[in-house]
Amino acid sequence: MKAFYSLGIFCYGALIRFASLFIIKARLWVHGRKNLFENLREAVSKDSSPIIWFHCASLGEFEQGRPLMERIRKDFPGYRILLSFFSPSGYEVRKKYAGADIITYLPLDTRANAKRFLDIVNPAAVVFVKYEFWLNHLEEIHRRNIPHYLIAAIFRNDQVFFKGHGEIFRTALKNYTHIFTQDENSLALIHTIGVKNSSVAGDTRFDRVAEIAATAKPIPVAETIALNGNVIVAGSTWKTDEDHLFPALKKHFTSGWKMIIAPHEISPFRIEQVETALIANGVKSSGIYRYSRLVETMGEPECQVLIIDNIGMLSSLYRYGNVAYIGGGFGKSIHNTLEAAVYGIPVVFGPMYGKFNEALGLIQCKGGFGVHTATELQSILDALLTDQAYRKESGKLAGDFVKSNVGATEKILAKLDFLNR
Repeated sequence: MKAFYSLGIFCYGALIRFASLFIIKARLWVHGRKNLFENLREAVSKDSSPIIWFHCASLGEFEQGRPLMERIRKDFPGYRILLSFFSPSGYEVRKKYAGADIITYLPLDTRANAKRFLDIVNPAAVVFVKYEFWLNHLEEIHRRNIPHYLIAAIFRNDQVFFKGHGEIFRTALKNYTHIFTQDENSLALIHTIGVKNSSVAGDTRFDRVAEIAATAKPIPVAETIALNGNVIVAGSTWKTDEDHLFPALKKHFTSGWKMIIAPHEISPFRIEQVETALIANGVKSSGIYRYSRLVETMGEPECQVLIIDNIGMLSSLYRYGNVAYIGGGFGKSIHNTLEAAVYGIPVVFGPMYGKFNEALGLIQCKGGFGVHTATELQSILDALLTDQAYRKESGKLAGDFVKSNVGATEKILAKLDFLNR
């Protein structure tokens, strides 16, 4: 099985290099790993302080690892933080993240690369976040007796660990110093295959969104819009979301409701596409503004829809909403529901939410609403936007759900024995 795994890694690397001739993301993956070891050696040699290595697949995992990274950095300043990414979509966005001392790509998971990486870094401990089970790196970490942890883990019975051919992956789980799962179901599942070095800590993203909400900076333009009417905030939307959302809001646009929308992509084409779709659904062009232009004019016009044409504001914008729509659910998967729920507002999202425990939890507590069709979306929005008491009660339930799940970072820190040596 190890031979098949190594062959698969070799083939994967070859395919990525071939794809880099045509696909930008693959090109970034390849180019980002050029001179990786030389650059890493130079960065590590600048300081002799011990290193804690965090590995994240991409941005989502980074957000789950971030609270623990920042807490260690604050409480244990004698350690340096090394942050590695597998995906360009994580590395390219966070390569200048101030909370880590060294940021790098993870090299392709071969035995030689794993040994070389660990020879250079020589970490005091390693933290993998949620997914990413690179067997050669994990095996070499275990061989060197380096404490290593998996945090924010979720397990499902369709994963390779629970298949007949998954023995080498089960061994990797058993070799972890400790595994912190997000929920009891995941813990019970890995107990069935003999993984006992584990406990439930919860999802560190609850800690992260609580911190964001507590430190959110005011956005004057959004505040002005919110003062003059009820607002629905639509975050990280794709065209498939808008095709369902805008018709459902058509009658509410004429009854005083306003919208702040932050499309997932902000290219000129996408922004124009959003504007055209809004106009087709009854919004006057004179009531549609782009954030960049509204800020430049420094005016306070009668804005009915504010389109956010920049990156980085969304988590703070939800505070100005009465209802939130979370994008992605009518495509591959929903985006972050907790960023909105933390402000005590009801959250609505499309059908692709089954793998997200937090979305399932919001639905269960009646603070979130997963819809599968345009008819269902129309129905729930009509209820939330017309019934103030129902809206406020749903929002309170969403906010209470987030508050009740804060604390995963503390639970994990309490079990990181190497920090207390």
